[in-house]
Amino acid sequence: MELLKGTDPKNIMPDGKSIIVLMEVYFRQAYPPVMSAHFGRCYLDDDRVTKDGLTQRIKGFRGFLRNNGIDSKVPFNLPHRVAAARSGMGTFGKNCLFYSKRVARQSSWVLPIAVVVNHEFEPDIPSIGIGCPDWCRNACIAACPTRALKGDGRIDPRKCISFLTYFGQGMTPHELREPMGLYVYGCDRCQNVCPRNAAWLAKDLPVNQKVAAKEKDFELEKLLHMDKPYFETRIWPHMFYTSYSDIWRWKMNVARVMGNTLDEKYVDGLIQAFEENQDDRVQGMIAWALGRIGGGRAKAALEKFRLSSQGTVADEIAHAVESLKHNCISQKVVGRA
Repeated sequence: MELLKGTDPKNIMPDGKSIIVLMEVYFRQAYPPVMSAHFGRCYLDDDRVTKDGLTQRIKGFRGFLRNNGIDSKVPFNLPHRVAAARSGMGTFGKNCLFYSKRVARQSSWVLPIAVVVNHEFEPDIPSIGIGCPDWCRNACIAACPTRALKGDGRIDPRKCISFLTYFGQGMTPHELREPMGLYVYGCDRCQNVCPRNAAWLAKDLPVNQKVAAKEKDFELEKLLHMDKPYFETRIWPHMFYTSYSDIWRWKMNVARVMGNTLDEKYVDGLIQAFEENQDDRVQGMIAWALGRIGGGRAKAALEKFRLSSQGTVADEIAHAVESLKHNCISQKVVGRA
């Protein structure tokens, strides 16, 4: 309902007459690979809490308008991408993202910002529609491992990796855990493979030092064991869709990612996290991760946890132990072959 209210500028600003759309390129600089491997790029330098980047530029633009006798508001609930298409600034992709006509080499690494003003301007020619070339072969749809993209301008958020990482309810379904891969928060799969983004991805960009400076704060081990002060001072200001009351979601995501790395170096940390967490969703995902990684230490830990676990956690442990048995049998068969 809030989004629908935002389609009429007068619901936001009683004397609103026009919408001006600004276009921000959020991928101006390259990000450390270890950060872009686990986090969507649009969240890596988001300053809506810290207010030390884009917020200052928007404030400057609004000051310019004010100096010229124009009042403005920047609403959160106005459909910014549709506004951008209505203003002729670009088109949509089959991945439901907005692609600029001009900036960032016509890619989707952009953030449209809608500004409602109390001055009437002549509207530009709309460019609403899907602008993907015929030869793209539905690259984004094929690359979406959870099959969230429908190909006709629709997306199923219940299967979208980004949505699941910060708004998913309860434990991530079994069938989506492996496909979600190594993303802790957000996802760029469909953008990485898109031919419309190839020109910008090929550009030699300098490394974003602001993001590089916080790389150590976002190490998987630290995220798995973080407490409230750590979360609220180092993580939440940059990726704020999830509050501390839902920190279980962060830890569940991290455990899933560790499991999908198949790296035994995470086993000890996962065992420790199981013992220090009381949340069934976190413990359940840790059990799944240990089962996916496998090995003697993981198996011994699962057998130990099995003795004192109940409900969902016990079910996850049983499933993980069964996975270990299956993997062991498979390895033996391969060995004889």
